Amino acid sequence: MNGVRLRLAVAGLAASAAVGAAIWPHARDAGTLLSARDDPAALADLRLNSVLRNNPALISDNIEAALAAGDADLATSFVALAGENIALNDELTRRVDDARAEQSSTTHFAKGFATGLVTGNADDVASLSGTVAGDLFVFGDVRDVVREGKHLVMGEDTDQLVLGLAAAGLAVTAATYVSVGGAAPLRAGLTLVKDTRKAGRLSEGMIEWAGRSTREVVDQPALREAVASGSVLRPAETAIAIRAAFRAEKAGALVRVAKDVGRIGEAAGVRAARDTLKVAENPQEIARAARIAEAKGGQTRAILKLLGRGALLLAAGAFNLSMWLFGALLALFGFLSSIKATTERTTAWWLRRRKASRLKRQLAATATLASMPVQG
Repeated sequence: MNGVRLRLAVAGLAASAAVGAAIWPHARDAGTLLSARDDPAALADLRLNSVLRNNPALISDNIEAALAAGDADLATSFVALAGENIALNDELTRRVDDARAEQSSTTHFAKGFATGLVTGNADDVASLSGTVAGDLFVFGDVRDVVREGKHLVMGEDTDQLVLGLAAAGLAVTAATYVSVGGAAPLRAGLTLVKDTRKAGRLSEGMIEWAGRSTREVVDQPALREAVASGSVLRPAETAIAIRAAFRAEKAGALVRVAKDVGRIGEAAGVRAARDTLKVAENPQEIARAARIAEAKGGQTRAILKLLGRGALLLAAGAFNLSMWLFGALLALFGFLSSIKATTERTTAWWLRRRKASRLKRQLAATATLASMPVQG
């Protein structure tokens, strides 16, 4: 019976050690991820290390794909991500430099600026400069409000999000002038969100959230009246009427998102901000992306390309990660308990054996004494 109990204790020790060895890598990774959960940049680094460790050629493959698509900005972002840790072919980096130089040329910038100014669509620094210029001179926002407002007045399908963002933009433009550019990041952020929506690249989650937010900040009856009498040919008068329909006290959440988008654009570029708006599903994820952009700068687009929305989230739910840690603790408790039981039962077995051996010797000595002849 005692031998059986000892074997069971040894079996428990071996089993808990095996379970602990199997769980430990997951628990270690879970602990690392949980410790970085409040640092989006550190969390992105952990996930990138895992992705690139499994496929070191991922950087060069994505650079080739970006160049083939004519996206020198993304290719440059991957070169920045490679840094000194991942060696790239000299010919590949030369091609990236050439593509970037071409897209930075005066001719390309002028064309992009004009496109952004006229159409209101921003896809790079040049076109965003044109778009922001149009919005700063109220032409762009008035154009968007009048266009969508006419649909609203006529009872037609209206993009409430573009309407609300343009109305907010007009209010912010006035603040930009008053603060001599101090509100410029917010102004650029509103323009980026609006243009991303117009281009059909805003995520469904952000469309739903922003739609609710913009409906709260616009006084619909006042806006209808402003649009009915407004015109892009009288931008100044129309802008004043539209601003009167804007409820600044309701715009706090919208302003925070626009500021975060503006931070991303300043730190990592216009296209990084557009990519973020495409994958982020709520304002919290936009804020996490802004922290990544401020920490990673030009690497941000490459990070978003490789990790997608996962760059803005924990790799798994916090509950699942905590369960790995809990499992590791249980395995450790089982291992220590098995050591205790094994030690106790081994000691008990050794003491019983020693006692039996001593008793045997005593019996043998007694028998020897008993067999000795008695001397008279």
